[in-house]
Amino acid sequence: MTIQQAQQDVDEWIKTVGVRYFNELTNLGILMEEVGELSRIMVRKYGEQSFKESDKGKEVSDEMADILWVLICLANQTGVDLTKALEKNFEKKNVSDATRHINNPKLK
Repeated sequence: MTIQQAQQDVDEWIKTVGVRYFNELTNLGILMEEVGELSRIMVRKYGEQSFKESDKGKEVSDEMADILWVLICLANQTGVDLTKALEKNFEKKNVSDATRHINNPKLK
C-alpha cells in the first residue's frame, strides 16, 4: 500500500463507516493520546518500567498504526499530500543534513 492509497482508503472508511471526520483539534488530541500509548509500551518494552496488567497484549505495531491512522486523517482534513510532503522532507534533509551526521563524533 502506498501512502497515497492509505490516504484514499482512510478517507473512504471515514466517509462510509466513520460517518465523518472528527474536527482537526479533536484529531490532534487523539494523535497526542496515541503517541502517549506508544510511549507507554516502548518504555515498558525497551525501557526500565515493568508492564502493568492493562498493558499486556498491546503491541508497538498497533500503536504505531493508530498514530499513522490519525496522522492520515489530519493530512486529509488539511489538504496535505503526505507523499509529496515526505518527498520534500527527504530533499530538505539531504541538503541540510548531508554531512551533519557523518561528521558527528558522537555517532562514531
